[in-house]
Amino acid sequence: MQQLKTFSVLVPFSQLEDRARIWIYPASRKFSAAEKIKLVSSIESFLSNWSAHGTPLKASYEIPYDQFIVIAVDENIQPASGCSIDASVHFIQQLEKEFTLQLLDKMNVCYKQLDKIEYLPLKDFRKLAKTPKINLDTIVFNNLVVDKSEYQQLWEVPAYDSWHARFIK
Repeated sequence: MQQLKTFSVLVPFSQLEDRARIWIYPASRKFSAAEKIKLVSSIESFLSNWSAHGTPLKASYEIPYDQFIVIAVDENIQPASGCSIDASVHFIQQLEKEFTLQLLDKMNVCYKQLDKIEYLPLKDFRKLAKTPKINLDTIVFNNLVVDKSEYQQLWEVPAYDSWHARFIK
């Protein structure tokens, strides 16, 4: 008897519950228009086949500012398992190679400078935070948020509302 393959439920991001689990991967540079087309196809293919212990995951994604990949799972339906999370990290590693950029380095900081997203190693951000170029009103990205609600409310905030504030003079 042939086993049927199960597929995850890829849904629009807006249809996920506020408690949906979030992973944010900041890219070291903005994706080009051509890269974004390939990226969307790759992400949708991965998420459409993503499962935890053979059970499909209800998942979604966003690519804000063409520089971040946000993956979400509604864990009320099926929690992501260690193996499914490992699979997603392996997928992100493949994207790093394919697009020749950083996505997994958590020792970097992203912030807005005029209309551009800046991506700096934490040590460089700490130095810059002692200059007038960065202040408590600088918009920073808290890529440590854990669910959709936090993502929508606490991801993109002034530095004074974030862990980044401790570095600002």
